Amino acid sequence: NTFRRIYKPRMRRLVDAIKKKTAARVYLHSCGSIYRFIPDLIECGIQVLNPVQVNAADMDSARLKREFGRDLTFWGGGCDPVVLQTGTPRDVVEEVKRRIQDLAPGGEFVFGSVHNIQADVPPENIVAMFGAAREFGGYPTAKSLANPETGR
Repeated sequence: NTFRRIYKPRMRRLVDAIKKKTAARVYLHSCGSIYRFIPDLIECGIQVLNPVQVNAADMDSARLKREFGRDLTFWGGGCDPVVLQTGTPRDVVEEVKRRIQDLAPGGEFVFGSVHNIQADVPPENIVAMFGAAREFGGYPTAKSLANPETGR
């Protein structure tokens, strides 16, 4: 495909050049459904993926962590933007807990919203998102994220 044929070799050379000059971790911002490209990005030397658009096709946070969590730091993905925009504060808290539960175990997760917080997001949902991140997002992630009814 076009990515593998044209972009991947160039990205690899660029990342290799960066890594020769610094110990910095290489970060890539890529919105959307990029699941099928993640193995290629890892081969290119990408170490941090942002924003982790959990509401895009094939971007299930638990699956991403399971399949790529040994190779990538996930930066973002802390709350589905649709839930943030249209849900209740309780919905937002549950969404944040789910994403932390999926992405944080073992480390390599930087909590953040999936996208810029839009102007029409209710302020109480923003407060709920960051409050839940503070409450449930510390390391180690031993604070009870489990739903007492389901154990999950």
